[in-house]
Amino acid sequence: MFKHILLPTDGSPFSNKAVRRGIEFARKIKARVTAIHVVPEFRVVPDESFVPLSPTLKKRFEDESRARAQKMLDAVARQARAHGVRCATVSVASDLPYQQIIATARSKKCDLIMMASHGRRGISSLLLGSETAKVLTHSKVPVLVVR
Repeated sequence: MFKHILLPTDGSPFSNKAVRRGIEFARKIKARVTAIHVVPEFRVVPDESFVPLSPTLKKRFEDESRARAQKMLDAVARQARAHGVRCATVSVASDLPYQQIIATARSKKCDLIMMASHGRRGISSLLLGSETAKVLTHSKVPVLVVR
């Protein structure tokens, strides 16, 4: 059976539901969890009103992103502790969350990834893409999708 479950979260209601279900599942099967949040990398898109990049702007973005991620992951850890589930947390910066989710599952030796599907269908799913679909497509670790 599964012993270590990776719980990716972006803080959305869908993701929070998957995290809750993941913690409940882990409690029932006596597994541990690792929660991961992938922070977007700092990017500046130049346009006609482009202002030169300030190092303080980049640092502020990174500090605020890191703080937001930590707050989100701390909430998951508290929820896991309240259910008697061991929980570790990971925050990484990347513009390709699905790659970081898969790499973390591999490096932390997780044997299941449990994550949310936002349920987009039709053209919006094609245009927006889905990190869950990318994880499903590329992961060698089993993926359980919560809807």
